[in-house]
Amino acid sequence: MAKESVKARNIKRINLVEKYSKLRLKLKKMGNYKALDKLPRNSSPVRLRNRCSITGRSRGYMRSFGISRIVFRNMALKGQIAGIVKASW
Repeated sequence: MAKESVKARNIKRINLVEKYSKLRLKLKKMGNYKALDKLPRNSSPVRLRNRCSITGRSRGYMRSFGISRIVFRNMALKGQIAGIVKASW
């Protein structure tokens, strides 16, 4: 389980990326890298990290579900994810 401060920091970065996305795109097209440098560092989408929506874990993230592999396995075994069944052959 990630610390609450790490989760909050990632949410803050997501908000900054959304806020400055149009401006960043416009400055990149113009080639104005001096103005791009003056924007907040966390407004760059490269600094985002995929995290589990439940635990905040960054490793083992499953993009199609938005959760980590551990949470996915627990939820799938309990039948909480529609369409996912345990393999048997």
